[in-house]
Amino acid sequence: MPVKGQVKPCAPVNNIPENNRAFGDGERVVYVINYTWGVIKTDVGEAVVSLKRQNNDLYGDYFHSIITGYSYKFYEMFFKVKDIFESKFNTTNGRPFYFHRDISEGRYRMKNWHTFNPDYSINARVKRMEQPTKDTLLKGRECTFDLVSLFYFSRNMDFSRILPGVEQPISFTIDDEIFDLYYRYIGPEVKRVPGMGQYRTLKFAARVVVGEVFSGKEELVIWVSDDKNRIPLMFETPIIVGKVTGRISSYDNLKHPLSSKIK
Repeated sequence: MPVKGQVKPCAPVNNIPENNRAFGDGERVVYVINYTWGVIKTDVGEAVVSLKRQNNDLYGDYFHSIITGYSYKFYEMFFKVKDIFESKFNTTNGRPFYFHRDISEGRYRMKNWHTFNPDYSINARVKRMEQPTKDTLLKGRECTFDLVSLFYFSRNMDFSRILPGVEQPISFTIDDEIFDLYYRYIGPEVKRVPGMGQYRTLKFAARVVVGEVFSGKEELVIWVSDDKNRIPLMFETPIIVGKVTGRISSYDNLKHPLSSKIK
């Protein structure tokens, strides 16, 4: 139990050699999103995760990732989703310098623009629904990421030194807050991904943030390919009403062979 006022641990941020990096320029992954509620179990949308390597005079080499999520046309009459997440981050250590999200889910609207400063502070501009835009200076740390750059940073972690069941720190910013949470390595598992086959995976669980969808008591369970790509193959989490599952449906330009596939 952390002592009040005690600084929480920080995940180590290290430089990753090019050959050891789990991803590269042009990687594109598509996930199908499934919703389960009682006897209802149906695919309701997709998320597309793309990555490009870019360069400019100010930041040098960096990665630019865009994640778009959307509901299928049929389900838009019930609940229309159109989400965009965008991050720009350092190619060597994964530290972000820019994050943007534009959320449209039913009647809910939210926009973020985050700038990460060299002293680890974060200029957060947030636009909620019909409210005025709010500017906040957040006190981040070296290990504070946005959700998109955290997705990539975590793929380069050295999981060989992580013991099953031990909580490991993660820190990220969203809206005008910073969340210091955790993830746990559960262990290896052979996992069948519908439509894609069977894979050797590493299974993890991560605490989710309380909000419109989550009560804060749930954990997001993730199955990651047990190969050099460390690509998430499936994930699932309970929500306030029902359960959401995502599964990989296609991929292009992975940096390494997907050697975790069994059949």
